[in-house]
Amino acid sequence: MSLSSQSLAIVYHSPYGHTAKVAAHIAQGAKKIGVQVHLMSIEHIDWDILDQAQGIVLGCPTYMGSVTADFKKFMDSSSKRWKDRLWQGKLSAGFTNSGGLSGDKLSVLQQIQLFAMQHGMLWSGLPLMPTGSSETDLNRLSSCMGLMTQSDNAPVEITPPQGDLNTAIWFGEYLAGLLNRLHHT
Repeated sequence: MSLSSQSLAIVYHSPYGHTAKVAAHIAQGAKKIGVQVHLMSIEHIDWDILDQAQGIVLGCPTYMGSVTADFKKFMDSSSKRWKDRLWQGKLSAGFTNSGGLSGDKLSVLQQIQLFAMQHGMLWSGLPLMPTGSSETDLNRLSSCMGLMTQSDNAPVEITPPQGDLNTAIWFGEYLAGLLNRLHHT
């Protein structure tokens, strides 16, 4: 399978649906810029797409201040790609969701960033100044390393709040634009 030079894979783990919802909003933003997006749950990994994509966005919920055990298994299963440097030079970014306002989400973004760096990927943070702290504001959680969202332990139908989802769309647009600039299109 040959992918266009502007292809972005979004890999996520989402046991309750909140992280999948965020991933879909990132994809929505990237598609606005014309980038081909491949959404994939870690339960259905297509290694060929990941190897050929120009960018990989990684996301999972924050559990006990860490990535989920299943997401860690995905990370560990990429060791052949690490050894062969298949993802070196790809754009990368990360996102996480938790029930709590803080929930130690920064720790998860650091784990994802380190994983990307070990693969030789180019990390992009979230260069969006916070617009406030209400649930309708962009980057209300003031994250710079990657996208943070909150579900407040509520059903996926009503969380994360609209501001967090709008931030996810903004992040997808930003990453798609960055991917286009990296590939001079």
